Amino acid sequence: MVKTEWDKVKVRLRDEVGDAAYRSWLRPITFHGVNGGDIKLALPTRFMRDWVATHYAERIRTLWGAENPGVRTVEIVVGATRATAAPAPIPAQSAPSPVATQPAPVKAVAAKPAVCAPAAVVNGSAEADELGAQLDPRFTFKNFVVGKPNEFAYAAANRVADADTVSFNPLFLYGGVGLGKTHLMHAIAHHIRERNPGRTVLYLSAEKFMYRFIRALRHQDTMSFKEQFRSVDVLMIDDVQFIAGKDATQEEFFHTFNALVDQGRQIVISADKSPSDLEGIEERLRSRMACGLVADIHATTYELRLGILQSKAEQMGVIVPQKVMEFLAHKITSNVRELEGGLNRVVAHSQLVGRAITLESTQEVLQDLLRSSDRRITIEEIQKKVAEHFTIKLSEMSSARRSRQVARPRQIAMYLAKQLTSRSLPEIGRKFGGRDHTTVMHAVKKVEELKDSDQNFAEDVELLRRMLQG
Repeated sequence: MVKTEWDKVKVRLRDEVGDAAYRSWLRPITFHGVNGGDIKLALPTRFMRDWVATHYAERIRTLWGAENPGVRTVEIVVGATRATAAPAPIPAQSAPSPVATQPAPVKAVAAKPAVCAPAAVVNGSAEADELGAQLDPRFTFKNFVVGKPNEFAYAAANRVADADTVSFNPLFLYGGVGLGKTHLMHAIAHHIRERNPGRTVLYLSAEKFMYRFIRALRHQDTMSFKEQFRSVDVLMIDDVQFIAGKDATQEEFFHTFNALVDQGRQIVISADKSPSDLEGIEERLRSRMACGLVADIHATTYELRLGILQSKAEQMGVIVPQKVMEFLAHKITSNVRELEGGLNRVVAHSQLVGRAITLESTQEVLQDLLRSSDRRITIEEIQKKVAEHFTIKLSEMSSARRSRQVARPRQIAMYLAKQLTSRSLPEIGRKFGGRDHTTVMHAVKKVEELKDSDQNFAEDVELLRRMLQG
């Protein structure tokens, strides 16, 4: 009776997930036992048990419940590859009992497989030998701010996530620290799992790949290692530069790479440099990684940093003054992680001490982050910063143009040069196209008058001063 039901469930599963997924994950399942309405199924390895429990256990219970409403739970265990003694039949019921709608046990079913990595999960905790890495639920395409520096990489990542097969394989993403490579990789994995839960997606760092390989060598279990990594539909390896100089790991990764590509499986790789610039990586592997699509993520621009801050503030549900966000976007240019971390600190400080977010409090809270190296502020630096802020050409600082859109920023630059440098008025004038010292005096006086009468103007000048002083 139970055997017949299980045969019917397997047929339904094969129809739903397709032959490839069925052969990889579901065909090895054997019946292990039954206790009343509680079913036990077995798989030969812990890795396979964890993957099936995470992605298919609840569906198996639902399908089995349709065959026999007396089935309450389905638990996936690691056990022998043969069935146990003939089980007692499960008493059928005329209607599903209330408990029939309850989920399977924790170790057999994951609450949200779309955002969980293929990791071993028991009672909600990842085991020490989990295969994949946990995906961050915040890292989705929806939360990724697109700008010129990353629009190509974003479009390529979207294409991989949306299509079952693409013309470029692998997709190789590279860029500096904190520019969004990991965010895009997590977003790809999330999107694929949501769009097609039947596809197996494995995301992990190159470091973890190496450690898993070393462990397999130590336990003389390389065949199991190969089966695990070569049976997935999408393999995603982050920070591949980590395996530079590690010849044995590179050898195994090379063969895994070839096996997956030959089967038409998708590979996504990230690194801090392009394939051709990766030192310590074998030529044949670098050539393989470069044969698909290589997409670089450039350093952020001011506009992109400002957009990231605005998006982050919206996600946090807080109101941050525009002047503060402009200040942070100007000052924290190294990477997005530091930028978001700075905003987190400012918001947390405001909420914990009960003070409003201002330019003053921001500079106080982030003084270690904003502290620049000991150096003198130059007139050239002031001119460049003011020109960027008002979106005029740097050459306009020394030109003869007198239109207001040029003259006003020039006056502000002269004022800041007087305030922030030890240069004399004639020296400042010479830096602004050979102007007379009286022109500089007039500019300083005009800016001071406007600061007193126009609050917005005063805030602009103060913002520029703080950005230059750090």
